[in-house]
Amino acid sequence: MEITNPWFIANGLNSFLIVIAFIVPKKLLTTAGYLHAWILGILVWGTLGWQGYTIVMFYFLMGSAVTRIGISEKEAAGIAENRSGMRGPENVWGSALIAILCALMTLFSDSSWQQLLILGYVASFSTKLSDTTASEVGKAYGRSTFLITTLKPVPRGTEGAVSFEGTLAGMIASGVIALLAWSIGLINLAGVFVCIFSAFIATNLESLIGATLQEKLDWMTNEIVNIFNTFIGAFIAIFVTWGWTQFI
Repeated sequence: MEITNPWFIANGLNSFLIVIAFIVPKKLLTTAGYLHAWILGILVWGTLGWQGYTIVMFYFLMGSAVTRIGISEKEAAGIAENRSGMRGPENVWGSALIAILCALMTLFSDSSWQQLLILGYVASFSTKLSDTTASEVGKAYGRSTFLITTLKPVPRGTEGAVSFEGTLAGMIASGVIALLAWSIGLINLAGVFVCIFSAFIATNLESLIGATLQEKLDWMTNEIVNIFNTFIGAFIAIFVTWGWTQFI
């Protein structure tokens, strides 16, 4: 295998990073979580190269950072993430399954669909970072938290709850990761606005699912909801862009 082969680079880079991750004292993932992230990283670099890898790494670092916003207050209130924000395999794939499916499908698509799938890849991470940021900022700093189905005030951390502070932070987060994708050539400038729009719709639909279905269905865990959430974001971005190209 040539050393310039993307799969060779993917294996070498991710193996190096996983060793570093196990050495450093501060852990962002569980042991199993790091092993699954290693697989994810190889698949992303192998399909979308350094640009796709930049997006998943940015999401991982930013998502981990926002999880720790106001961590002491959230732990005291009992609304913090489990394991003080450390992620496991279920979190890795709940967040990235749709993105990696988009990435893998680019291997079997023509150039026009490759661009749509790459947009879906970016939109899925824009959606997930928006959702994570909105949730964590809302839990920490939301002054007034409302249930999305009734708009009645509810305690912070309630499934399906939204706040102005969280919603605004989520939109900013989705824009930041989309702008990063544009700056490194993954998507065009129009795609940035599509990602922000898609993330906003998907994040609010995720809150709606949480408020109406999650507590009623035992199998609908947070990770399953995350998969639905990122699928909606990616689908909207792809559908809107594809539909637009049909009329111009």
